[in-house]
Amino acid sequence: MKTIAIDMHAHALIGKAEDIARQQERWRRETQEAARLTGKESAEHNQRLMQTAYLAGLTRVEARLASMDAAGIDVQAVSPVPMQYHYWAERAVAEEIVAATNSGIAAICAGHPDRFAGLGSVAMQFPELAADQLEHAMRELRLKGVIISTAVNGAELADPRFEVFWARAEALGAVVFIHPMGCSLGARLIPYYFSNVIGNPAETTVALAHLIFSGMFDRHPKLKVVAAHGGGYFPFYTARFDHGWRVRPEAHTCASAPSSYLKKIWFDSLVYQPEQLEYLIRRAGAASVVLGTDFPFDMGIEDPIALLNSVTSLSADDRALIRGGNAARLLSISAGG
Repeated sequence: MKTIAIDMHAHALIGKAEDIARQQERWRRETQEAARLTGKESAEHNQRLMQTAYLAGLTRVEARLASMDAAGIDVQAVSPVPMQYHYWAERAVAEEIVAATNSGIAAICAGHPDRFAGLGSVAMQFPELAADQLEHAMRELRLKGVIISTAVNGAELADPRFEVFWARAEALGAVVFIHPMGCSLGARLIPYYFSNVIGNPAETTVALAHLIFSGMFDRHPKLKVVAAHGGGYFPFYTARFDHGWRVRPEAHTCASAPSSYLKKIWFDSLVYQPEQLEYLIRRAGAASVVLGTDFPFDMGIEDPIALLNSVTSLSADDRALIRGGNAARLLSISAGG
């Protein structure tokens, strides 16, 4: 039986949630600041793409299915676009935004349950609420987990205030997909679309490092964390993290060498080149890598299966794991085709 192909990194724009956010004065200020840090040229280009090339894929299920079929993708794990985190929102507005977002993702999945698995959103700026929203999303809406950013209003994901969220995620067996929105390096990354080209992997690297060095995976060994964009730079430079852990007492905080936690995290395959993917697989292990496209954005890829197949050193079993076996276990769905 052929293993189905599962894309763990694909986005949708939930219009109702965005309508709620746009009614808030804070939305305008936050959007303007994000555009400033993206750079005028990049922000304007992104806006054009949102209104043209991206729009159908983000908002029309038929277009999404057509793209999946063209790429040979059997199942998408659909998550809201990161611009819909809206961690600036006050509690009442945050509750409305998350409810609309998660209902929208659930509706996409309900229409084609054999093709979609849902990852919702939570108001991480209110950790106890986020934990409850996660439970509601999974128990009532049948979503598989959530997408969250790499930091929350300047607070690291490893901050003790988020312990209630991580504990609930572990207890529920939730998939937590970590995907950045913006970058803390600020104006240095304005030119050349560096805000994404450098910023996204940098943010994921910092977030994973905080989670690992804080002992999060020691305290919660059953967490299902998926890191976007191949985990940023972390899997590709673990030797330096390991060295710091060995020689610096203030960094000797997690139970094992940082590189050992690569096998406790899942990484999407969005690293563009066979050599990069082969190295990621070698470092993290085939059991820790899943397909990812970043659909429908231009920083993604359209044919993740071709990229996977170009890694010729893989065994048939390992190829099947990355193609869909790992994601099927994460999402608790059948891997058979």
